Amino acid sequence: MPIITSTYKPPFYSKNGHLATIYSGIMRRVKGVQQERERITLSDGDFIDLDWSFSKKKSEKLIVVLHGLEGDAQRHYMLGVAKLFNEEEGDAVCINFRGCSGEDNIKYRSYHSGVVEDLDEVIQFVLKHKNYTEIYLNGFSLGGNVLLKYLGTHNDLPASIKGAVAISVPVFLKGSMLQLHTVKNSLYNRRFKKHLIEKLKRKQLHFPEDVSQDMINRVKTLKDFDDVYTSKAHGFQDAYDYYEKSSSRQFLPSISIPTLLINALNDSFLSPECYPVKEAKNNPNLFLEMPKYGGHVGFYDKNNLYYSEKRTLEFIQSI
Repeated sequence: MPIITSTYKPPFYSKNGHLATIYSGIMRRVKGVQQERERITLSDGDFIDLDWSFSKKKSEKLIVVLHGLEGDAQRHYMLGVAKLFNEEEGDAVCINFRGCSGEDNIKYRSYHSGVVEDLDEVIQFVLKHKNYTEIYLNGFSLGGNVLLKYLGTHNDLPASIKGAVAISVPVFLKGSMLQLHTVKNSLYNRRFKKHLIEKLKRKQLHFPEDVSQDMINRVKTLKDFDDVYTSKAHGFQDAYDYYEKSSSRQFLPSISIPTLLINALNDSFLSPECYPVKEAKNNPNLFLEMPKYGGHVGFYDKNNLYYSEKRTLEFIQSI
């Protein structure tokens, strides 16, 4: 599919990628979304919390929204797309990955960039217990990588899944990891690492035989965290094995439903490999849009309605 020419033209003060990223992640507020929580039990005995919001009119359309690293269903980029979809199309369910809903999950394992089995269980739960004829998927950053890997590894997608939109996605995880370790990204790096170490310390309380103090002390970088915890807790050899097997870029050629990927060219989290031009040109179901601006999940626009949210709705309506 030809590359989509982006029409995103932000105001001058949000053209800086870092300012767009920081404002959108810390200062933006989306109000008026009423969420109802539902807990589902996973096949291994763990749980995931789903936060539902509903259209005022009865609808058979649903958007399933996935957050980024150390996010949750109350992040304002999640609420923004849920609010717009509720107003224009139907219901929304925002997934909290394991351990991200404000309560520690039960198992030693948690979530990661390639954990598609949890998404599959959520979708199967929705298909069994809810009445939706049209389901759309929307993922941000890490959640976008999960979404794209899920689409590219499931040849038997339910017929009710009609399309997907992925925003600011590190489709090549090793490259994104290297970018996050550069000086320009030190602020984000430290913030992510702080939250991840705090979670590892809580894991130590519940699983002292698995998490030693030495293990925690060895986490000096995000890659260290993936070496000592992410990879070991989820069956990978090390961080590089985790990045290689979980990166969604390798699965993009197999995507079989209309899917839009929006990655800003000034997203400091993304390496050159995170712009899969060749894959988009060779797959009629993969639409790649690369706006000049937008930072990382920072597509600021007028009236607190982000460009990425409007494009998500437009794309869904065009399918």
